[in-house]
Amino acid sequence: MENLAKCLDNIRVPTANNKVYKDECVFSFDNPETDTGLYVSLTSFIGLGRDHVQRHYQKTGEVIYLHIRREKHEVSSPQQGDGPEKKITRLAIGVEGGFDPELGKKKFEYEDFYNIVVLPSFATIPWPNTELPELVKQSVQAIIDLPSAGKLAELEALSGTWDGEARVVSKYASGLLQLDNGKKIPPTGWKCEKCDKTENLWLNLTDGSILCGRKFYDGSGGNNHAIEHFTVSNYPLAVKLGTITKDGKADVFSYSEDDMVEDPYLIQHLAHWGINIANMEKTEKSMVELELELNQKTNEWAALQESGGVLKPIYGPGYTGMTNMGNTCYLNSLMQMLFRIPDFVHKYHEGADQIFANASGDPAEDFNVQMAKLGSGLLSGKYSVPPPAGGPVDADPPGVCPAMFKTLVGRGHPEFSTKKQQDVQEFLLHLLSLLERHTKNQANPGECFKFGVEERFQCGSSKKVKYLTRSDVILPLAIPMDAAINKDEVSAYEARKAEAESQGKKLEPDAIVRPKIKFFSCLESFMQSEVINNFYSSAVQENVTARKTTRLSSFPDHLVVQLKKFTLREDWVPIKLDVSIEMPDTLDVSALRGDGPQPEEELLPEPEVRPPAPVMDEGVLSQLADMGFPPEACKRAVFHSANSGLEAAAAWLMEHITDSDFSAPFVPPGLETAKFVPDSEALATIISMGFTKDQASKALKATDNNVERAMDWIFSHQGELAEEVGSPGPPEFRDGEGKYKLIGFISHMGTSTMVGHYVVHLLKDGQWVIFNDNKVALSENPPKDLGYIYFYERL
Repeated sequence: MENLAKCLDNIRVPTANNKVYKDECVFSFDNPETDTGLYVSLTSFIGLGRDHVQRHYQKTGEVIYLHIRREKHEVSSPQQGDGPEKKITRLAIGVEGGFDPELGKKKFEYEDFYNIVVLPSFATIPWPNTELPELVKQSVQAIIDLPSAGKLAELEALSGTWDGEARVVSKYASGLLQLDNGKKIPPTGWKCEKCDKTENLWLNLTDGSILCGRKFYDGSGGNNHAIEHFTVSNYPLAVKLGTITKDGKADVFSYSEDDMVEDPYLIQHLAHWGINIANMEKTEKSMVELELELNQKTNEWAALQESGGVLKPIYGPGYTGMTNMGNTCYLNSLMQMLFRIPDFVHKYHEGADQIFANASGDPAEDFNVQMAKLGSGLLSGKYSVPPPAGGPVDADPPGVCPAMFKTLVGRGHPEFSTKKQQDVQEFLLHLLSLLERHTKNQANPGECFKFGVEERFQCGSSKKVKYLTRSDVILPLAIPMDAAINKDEVSAYEARKAEAESQGKKLEPDAIVRPKIKFFSCLESFMQSEVINNFYSSAVQENVTARKTTRLSSFPDHLVVQLKKFTLREDWVPIKLDVSIEMPDTLDVSALRGDGPQPEEELLPEPEVRPPAPVMDEGVLSQLADMGFPPEACKRAVFHSANSGLEAAAAWLMEHITDSDFSAPFVPPGLETAKFVPDSEALATIISMGFTKDQASKALKATDNNVERAMDWIFSHQGELAEEVGSPGPPEFRDGEGKYKLIGFISHMGTSTMVGHYVVHLLKDGQWVIFNDNKVALSENPPKDLGYIYFYERL
């Protein structure tokens, strides 16, 4: 008590405005359940594991801590059959309605124990204690009572967002036009008005037409008559017959909003067509149930998770799993992959102590600290130990929970701040952008992925050429479906499937025959030249047809290959190509090396003045934007389709949706190096906000003279603008031989990047290991042909 009384000046009482880190150490994954418990500072409210509290005391002088230790006790589970069966309603893992990873596991209750600890001697004072100074009692009680920083971050992420399955109210529901055409809909016996389909039928709530829905990617479903009707009528809302329940719920689709929606007036809208919901019974699967069924019909889930046998768990340094916090498998898979790469290991595991020692401010808000925390947690082996002797050998290890990391890297991002499933390729680009921002004047491990892309344009009129070099970190490869080497087998399988469906049967998942395509067919497709229309030729000073060829000007230490499996069907429905790609264990991409300008080539002169901006059809731009495409992508589509209408522009978008510059600022081809002239009014606006003319010009050049985007660009490039503004030299890339070996691949299960599950297979110590969230095991049959993103290391 005497030591405690000397330190009262440093004790604070937290309020609702303070962040209290009492769930987990900010430098490690120690928590109250760890044997040594968690120490929470009564000064900064930082939570610390035993390995870090001494250093924090020495650095900050914070003396008094609340020690929290949590014990868990097994509780009896309800008998089988007690209560209603938990039904899977969502294609997701670890979220409400999705696959429950805890289903069937033992249940526990928790009990917390508290003590006051005074450093440096770790003197302990029991809590509660009436002899404690009032200030100490107030501080401790507030720490116990206030929600943790982790809980507040979770609530913030959910605020104002939807979770990927919840449906928004349609803007067409209120005041929906319903025609008085005399139609009345019977309670049963429905049939499509344009074909013989009797399932997957949709009632248009405006004119009462009953038409079949879209054809699914496996060939089942309808004949697209409902959406065809919308393109003619523009009647927006339709309800799926057979999904209507007595409580007024049903699947409602808005064609204009291109999404499943809520219709608060559904009961009245159905009554207009003579439908009394009191007499309705759900007889058809909802769209979510169909999505689940379609994925269960394919053997992709089983193959990628290697669920056909019992895999041997593996423990120790580098074999630590990660908890799935509800659709974070994209993050888990990528971080496991990155910490297989030496650059990341060196900086964020071997150099972790130095990063921790240099930490200042709030460590939970420090990007490098949280990267080092994750690297140490995954690679140290501290959180990957075999189950105790005599314990259940099939018990899943808890793994580490990257909650602080996810909160930090997702903060402010419209997608990664939510609990929705995300595309791992987009997350990789986001993370590499954060690395570049937070490692100014430091070693950036993300440089190991960066390479130069050489683009050669040849003017069709003058035959003169132009070379541009840009940087990239992922090699995206289109999948040439016509290059399949087993077309006869696929055709025979499709015929068997069609015959089985005509008899009301289904083929077993093991009978699936996927198109097989050699990886080098994907490379050949990448190497082919493409025709560019409306290319501005400075030689003839007009738009011409040009030919574009893409090569690599450097080969990175680690080559990331993305197979462009996600695309759009002709009716703009997102699909994933179900293909098998023969990925090589060793890879030679030397043929992709660009040679640069050749002696016999004549270069196009640099344009002195930018010609007038191309005229674009504003109506088509607006329609494409309403479909959800980025504005810059819409400009590209209208430009490259030569203002020839909505259908041509949409076709271009479907073909180029996975281009790396899809949503980047649009510059008409041929004008990429033209002299930039900032808009005088926009320039004055930014200068008036306190920025220099050079900074304002640089921002406007990067955003095509758009003031709003220029301001966003400035705030996201503070470090770059703080440096002297001048003509940047050519980007520097690591380079070497183009020979690589496969060290890991990330696979996706599901029909869309917004649903499903990710796992990663890594080659470690000469053996393949599967990381499926918190489960880590030796891989018996790594499905290299079904991956999505592949990581190669230079030989």
